[in-house]
Amino acid sequence: MININLENKTILVTGATGQLGREMVRILAKAGANIIIHYHSNEKMALLLKEELLKNNVKVYIVKADIKSLDSVMEMKKELETNFLLPDIIVNNAVSQYHWTNILNQDNKDFIDQFESCVLQNVNMAKAFIPHMIANKCGKVIAINTECAMQCFENQGAYASAKRGMDGLLRVLAKEVGPYNITVNQIAPGWTISDNDRLNHSEVQPESDKKIPLRRRGTDIEVANAVLFLASSLADYITGVYIPVSGGTVMPTI
Repeated sequence: MININLENKTILVTGATGQLGREMVRILAKAGANIIIHYHSNEKMALLLKEELLKNNVKVYIVKADIKSLDSVMEMKKELETNFLLPDIIVNNAVSQYHWTNILNQDNKDFIDQFESCVLQNVNMAKAFIPHMIANKCGKVIAINTECAMQCFENQGAYASAKRGMDGLLRVLAKEVGPYNITVNQIAPGWTISDNDRLNHSEVQPESDKKIPLRRRGTDIEVANAVLFLASSLADYITGVYIPVSGGTVMPTI
């Protein structure tokens, strides 16, 4: 029997208090990892998550930072170095919400906001935490992209352009840090069922479901499972990939 064991690994998840982030830290903690819960504004959820994760007999630390700001991310690094542990694995999951509309009507501030949250988040996290990985000659970067980066549907201009920029950045990063035994990979969820859907009983979406080859939406747990796989030793020889967790709505080609 193969068991995924992340004991002695420390994992930082940005946006850990969000719908997807919660499931990520839960499953990583169940695998034995030390967890760093990053949040920007939802301290209440961060505290609740910490209390929940401590039941797994793992170390848990809460840290606040603005992932768009290099200064803030560097302060986060300093705090972790002083009071906890630096991460062996980072999961760049935090997102910024905005109003979707067509490009002609989209406020330019939204394009900047999405660039900062998608591209600069990954730049800032790399600058803060990859030097530690280089020193250890191992590490993993897991970034959460989206199926929208391939779909490029109407009204996705700000989001899709930022996520496609993020994709290019991470492919370059994978080549730059590969010699240090550091992997860089992306997970691209589709429209995912999360706690809000369960609360509102909106899991089934007939018009959307029929367009998905698997005929259903994926769940937050299924996205978290993909994170767990990439964080584990099972994925040690995988780098530079974009893995859709979307039931087949997007299929990268060769």
